[in-house]
Amino acid sequence: MHRPMIIAELSANHNQNLEIAKESILAIKECGADGVKLQTYTPKCLTLNSQNKDFQINSGTPWDGKTLYELYEEAYMPWQWHEELFRLARDIGIEIFSSPFSLEALDLLESLDCPMYKIASFEITDIDLIYHVAKTKKPIILSTGIAGDDEIKDALLACKEAQNNDITLLKCTSSYPAPIQEANLLSMPELGKKYGVKYGLSDHTKGYLSPIIATSLGAVMIEKHFILDKSFNTPDSAFSMDKKEFQEMVEKVRQCTLALGEKNPQPDMIKLHNQRKFARSLFVCENIKKGQPLTYQNIRSLRPNNGIAPKYLKKILGKKALKDLPFGKPLEFGDFI
Repeated sequence: MHRPMIIAELSANHNQNLEIAKESILAIKECGADGVKLQTYTPKCLTLNSQNKDFQINSGTPWDGKTLYELYEEAYMPWQWHEELFRLARDIGIEIFSSPFSLEALDLLESLDCPMYKIASFEITDIDLIYHVAKTKKPIILSTGIAGDDEIKDALLACKEAQNNDITLLKCTSSYPAPIQEANLLSMPELGKKYGVKYGLSDHTKGYLSPIIATSLGAVMIEKHFILDKSFNTPDSAFSMDKKEFQEMVEKVRQCTLALGEKNPQPDMIKLHNQRKFARSLFVCENIKKGQPLTYQNIRSLRPNNGIAPKYLKKILGKKALKDLPFGKPLEFGDFI
């Protein structure tokens, strides 16, 4: 049965508080998610501390008015938390991994035996980072939010050069939140067909409609931002699910998985037999004397399913009864000749 891995992206929703980060991981586990993902960077991994207009955010995002450095200074997770959070997740039995944003971040995560890595949408053009992440030979997940076809090919080539073929491409709309009409989920399975890799969804739309549709389209992974409390004013709170919402999403995705079932299900013969009790079969509907022919008048296709299958009706018409056949008797092959 196809069952996508559901990942809760903690991102900046730790609100710069270790206890909130730990409580979030516990809540994510209770929601039924398969894993939790962190982001491993410092502001210096991503940008310069400059007030130059090139570093000002003014592109219609929730973060307009800040510099890139100010945003990442507010959002980053202190690196000294990672070991404790990895240990907590492992103690409660939930997968934990991270997105490294620099080689130093990768070194830290490797020291914690991080089991897989995700490359964020805005890092898909950083081919050197992708190559070094891929060289770990661990599963690598690439978010394609901003990438064009050539950039996806370059990223995949870097993975191949590192001899890493365990690749998942995530369909992603790099808007925060993403309008549902920009989700274009039909393009998600095309990633798998076009590039010959696994595919899934990194979702920034509101609600759980997109994750359910993605499940029906064969996604192997669904990632959604999680926030412990929506009253937290974090950079990602506007497009994150709280515990109740996330738990409901997990339940709906699991139900979708159950509804999709198997392509070639093996029938439960006992259950099938019971279900077919109300199907039709051939019955004697008038008393028939021995030697009397079977006709439309004395044999009918009726419920329940105790006699000969209705498909034999035309073949037996005109046959003669081998014995007296009483009204209500299921017709059997030994009843006529």
